[in-house]
Amino acid sequence: MTNDKSPTNQNPNLTGSAVLQTSRIPLVVKLGFTAFMAVLVPVYWSKYGPTNFLYFCDLALFFTLAAVWLENRLMASTAAVGIILPQLVLWCGDFVAHLAGVKFIGMTDYMFDASRPLFLRGLSFFHGWLPFLLLFLVARLGYDRRALPAWTAVAWTAMLISYFFLPAAGAHPVNPLAPVNIDYVYGFSDAAPQTWMPGWAWLAFLLIALPALVFFPTHRLLGRFFDKRAETSSSSRGKAGMRRRLTLFPK
Repeated sequence: MTNDKSPTNQNPNLTGSAVLQTSRIPLVVKLGFTAFMAVLVPVYWSKYGPTNFLYFCDLALFFTLAAVWLENRLMASTAAVGIILPQLVLWCGDFVAHLAGVKFIGMTDYMFDASRPLFLRGLSFFHGWLPFLLLFLVARLGYDRRALPAWTAVAWTAMLISYFFLPAAGAHPVNPLAPVNIDYVYGFSDAAPQTWMPGWAWLAFLLIALPALVFFPTHRLLGRFFDKRAETSSSSRGKAGMRRRLTLFPK
């Protein structure tokens, strides 16, 4: 004997459109983001190659796609904890600095490379709006605190693959658009490895510093403002305390 408590079985008069209205993510967001991905993935694959999808920002796109359709807060939270701060501070900051004629870290130099098609560079503006979409998703779905270890594992895996198996900074692959120095495992410049410390030390620094200085602070902020379970727990404790007071001091 089954115990199906879905909305349609609890109320046979509930129509399909009414069920759709209970979705926490608007359909226009789902369709719009899916359409963007349907354009970006084949274009990036053909122009940059599949290794480009090991960048944190590109990995986050796939987590976001899963999150909008499954309405899965772990997927949304995992992408959010990993890229909101780097995208807003580093990518957007570097882009604005470039517009102002100021050299920051060079992360967005490719956006001003006239040899690259304008459409290809235009697709990369997702770096600017994706953090806000993820904030919207987390606000709707809630923040899942498992996102911190989940994204840390994803980031470590991507960085180790990039360091040991993919072209280093300064490499010249056959495809001139193919990415080198993916996830900046050789430094912030694609032209040459950083010289501040040995390469292995830079990689170790990233493996430790990113979770400690980027992912963890983002995790704390998202948990503070969007952890719906914490809000529910706090509300339940408050109601339980009220019931105890009413029991001890009846009218």
